[in-house]
Amino acid sequence: MKLQSESKANPGWNFNNSYTGLPDIFYTRIDPIAVRDPKLVVWNETLATLLGLNGSILREKTGAEIFSGNLIPEGAEPIAQAYAGHQFGQFTILGDGRAILLGEQITPSGARMDIQLKGSGETPYSRRGDGRAALGPMLREYIISEAMHGLGIPTSRSLAVVTTGESVLRERRFPGAILTRVASSHIRVGTFEFAAARGTKDELRSLADYTIDRHFPESRSAEHIYLDFLRQVVSKQAKLIAQWQMVGFIHGVMNTDNMALSGETIDYGPCAFMDAYDPKTVFSSIDRQGRYSYGNQPFIAQWNLARFAETLLPLLHSDQEKALQLAQEELTGFVAVYEKHWMTGMRSKLGLFNEENEDTMLIHDLLGILQQNQIDFTNAFLTLTQGTWKDSELGRMPEFEQWKHRWETRRQMQELTMEESHRLMSRSNPVVIPRNHKVEEALAAATDHNDYDVMVRLVKVLSRPFESLEGSEDYTTPAPPSAKPYRTFCGT
Repeated sequence: MKLQSESKANPGWNFNNSYTGLPDIFYTRIDPIAVRDPKLVVWNETLATLLGLNGSILREKTGAEIFSGNLIPEGAEPIAQAYAGHQFGQFTILGDGRAILLGEQITPSGARMDIQLKGSGETPYSRRGDGRAALGPMLREYIISEAMHGLGIPTSRSLAVVTTGESVLRERRFPGAILTRVASSHIRVGTFEFAAARGTKDELRSLADYTIDRHFPESRSAEHIYLDFLRQVVSKQAKLIAQWQMVGFIHGVMNTDNMALSGETIDYGPCAFMDAYDPKTVFSSIDRQGRYSYGNQPFIAQWNLARFAETLLPLLHSDQEKALQLAQEELTGFVAVYEKHWMTGMRSKLGLFNEENEDTMLIHDLLGILQQNQIDFTNAFLTLTQGTWKDSELGRMPEFEQWKHRWETRRQMQELTMEESHRLMSRSNPVVIPRNHKVEEALAAATDHNDYDVMVRLVKVLSRPFESLEGSEDYTTPAPPSAKPYRTFCGT
């Protein structure tokens, strides 16, 4: 029998659940399904402190019970959220098929954060799935989401991973696990698609008003609230995708249900980081046509935003043609905003503070050299930052010498010193990323040998990606030939 409150000791929960004030078509009240033998195997003490949680209590048995769903914390109102989505371009009605939102934690700083259990059992939206998750994919999300946080990229985060004492059947049997995910919210493009497909105009308006109040309160002072809302979402997504591109991150499954309106990266499935620079890079085993390749991510983001804009048409103008015109104007702006952030990011990676007309050609010529010679993306910019190209693969490319001369001349065309230029590059070019083979090494140690130390060391290095920490050299080497070709799987 599931308990309904924890012990008298205060674990720091401070729930205030606003999402349940929306019309009930957007969620179903449901408790997680209890598991046999929960054990807390990964715990994020730093995040717990930010959330105002008491780690001394939650690291113990009470935490394992709560983060498995066996114990409902005081103030929580468990729900599964309804949403739809375009999956590889095809519209489908979806929902939290294996996740339960416990509630919204108000942090000591006043922030409102969703606390969600992923892998917590069947819901009305499970679509014949078992509602469970395997240990490996939950650990992958923990590693990658915390790495993205370290890189300064907006992201959901991971608080805990609990093993369930049960197995899940996929292509074979795997140990089961539940991830506790923390996000600004789980409102997706797909949430609005659901409202447009299944709800009334009033219900759509309720969702839009709620999202504006929670994430875009500045839109309330705009002349046209819902148009400004669209503009703000477009701007946030353009900046986010540009940040992905700066570090070679490939989401892997950019369906509309995996795009959070908060502007955070969310739903880490078959994600990975690019090694050798190639815009066509795809790692996901299910993306056979390259729809979600590295180079396609900006275009897919704009496509997804078009689907979002379509849902808002009834709120933009009573005349559908006028509404469509307004939406198209905002969507067209995505390219300019994305290009601005991408160019700013690339200039920073090259130590450039000011703008010159030649910058676009300089950047694309370097990327061309990397692509033609299959040079590691991260290490190429690290080589430029550290000035170690003489002994590098990049330095052996004949065309690089000519490019380097152009770059050095360009760096001198700014008032700031070369030392300041170097500091900018050091802040913009990570020393380490979650190398795919190192991630797999950590996952294998944990899932096959119950050894979490490899993962702990990896996450520690990834938490400070712009620093050359002692022992970090082992995390900067590209994957050996034996680790290629690399493929990732959703793990659902």
